[in-house]
Amino acid sequence: MALEISGPDDGEVTWTIEVPAIDRLTLGAGELQDRLAAAVATVRTGGGGPCRLWIGHVGASDDDLAAQFGFSAYRDLWQLRAPLPATPPDLTVRPVEPGDAEAVLEVNRRAFSWHPEQGAMSSADLRARQAEPWYDPAGFLLHERDGRLAGFCWTKLHPGGNAPPDDVAMGEIYVICVDPDFQGQGIGVPLTLAGLDYLHSRGPKTAMLYVESDNGAANAVYRRLGFRRHHINRAYAAVV
Repeated sequence: MALEISGPDDGEVTWTIEVPAIDRLTLGAGELQDRLAAAVATVRTGGGGPCRLWIGHVGASDDDLAAQFGFSAYRDLWQLRAPLPATPPDLTVRPVEPGDAEAVLEVNRRAFSWHPEQGAMSSADLRARQAEPWYDPAGFLLHERDGRLAGFCWTKLHPGGNAPPDDVAMGEIYVICVDPDFQGQGIGVPLTLAGLDYLHSRGPKTAMLYVESDNGAANAVYRRLGFRRHHINRAYAAVV
């Protein structure tokens, strides 16, 4: 179990306890309870305060377990999956280039102004993600209209633990984003399809993405594209 400390914009120290999906799937109920108790004790020893708890691949009993330590659920992040290939896209896209960073950040900020993490992506955040071993600019697809960046689809390939070239288990729509000025013009679906088409070209037979459970408009689109919910990552909050 990973224990992290982050500092929000208001200056308060907020603790984050994360139970990754792989741990949730392998730990028994008693062991998970013991580890969570130890993590909460660490938070209290460090001064306590507002604390977030993330449980990946949440199970039926996890709400009760979290409640034992004073945590209440407040956010569900769904992982959706769909088979590949998808319908071929009908949209002109191009790979990202180094000079696109400012436009990408501006569109991202405008499109995700409501999102607790994605909307705050900075130049440093973007550079850090582009420095990750999985990053491939060929899978970062931009669509332009009227001389402006209208949206982008950023994809990610997940290795499967096999020898190349069969080492791609799943493809992810990492970020899908349409500038508010261009929403309602039929960009989101074909832009997503362009990302799925790229992922399929790299070998995966399955695509995945993460979406907020209460984002009804996005979930309706993804369902039409063949995505179905695979599991839930749930966030809880408490003052510890």
